Amino acid sequence: MTPLETVTAVYFSATGTSKRGAEAVADALSSALKSARQTMDLTRFDAAPARTHFGPGELVVFGAPVYGGRIYRGAAERFRRLKGEGTPCIVTVTYGNRDFDDALRELADLAEEQGFRPVAAAALVGEHTYGEIQKGRPNAGDLAEDRAFAEQAARKLAAGDLSAPAIPGNFPYKDGGSGGKFFPRAAENCTGCGLCARECPEGAIDPEKGFAADPARCISCFRCVRLCPAGARRMDDPAYLEFAAAFTKRLAQRKENRYFL
Repeated sequence: MTPLETVTAVYFSATGTSKRGAEAVADALSSALKSARQTMDLTRFDAAPARTHFGPGELVVFGAPVYGGRIYRGAAERFRRLKGEGTPCIVTVTYGNRDFDDALRELADLAEEQGFRPVAAAALVGEHTYGEIQKGRPNAGDLAEDRAFAEQAARKLAAGDLSAPAIPGNFPYKDGGSGGKFFPRAAENCTGCGLCARECPEGAIDPEKGFAADPARCISCFRCVRLCPAGARRMDDPAYLEFAAAFTKRLAQRKENRYFL
């Protein structure tokens, strides 16, 4: 097999969990394969890929969050801008301790449709957007597992093995892939810096309307809540707080990362 010249992590990651998993895998692959390392972050609503075509002598690591058992449809739309030429890839999805359902298979199918060759896959547990579910994950142990998986994948690639792994999931895929129903608001201490509007994955926050989130576009990722330097993006609606408490209790049992070679 021709040596892989570059390893590129391509991800949609509103809160950083999918980014951490994809980058951990890409970093370990780059080190093991002695390949150059690149990153393509497609999270922001105005994100444009630095490049759209990848050759057979490259490796791409895709990372996306799970929304209702599917990959978030906005991530799918962004990934469809990219084309491979039999380019090997590793697909990863991040889910918040419930289940990844059809998402990993969907991402592998999408990659294949775009000309990539999935050779490994991973379903990674991350801190859920809602409630207090798996706080702090991926943690150091999770990232160590990601690196060990990447090193196994590197050995597979170095041996010239481009076979596809058996990935769980069903087709037709289950319904899902859209956002939630809880929309952050701007509190009185908002300074009007505009960071939330610039960083929103769907451009759903309008500075001209008091930085309110447009329910028709907001995907309830809470990226704005996590990024606001003044702590002025709030999710304190009583209906959300009640839901989050029940959801936290229901998903209390820890799940582990799953890897497919």
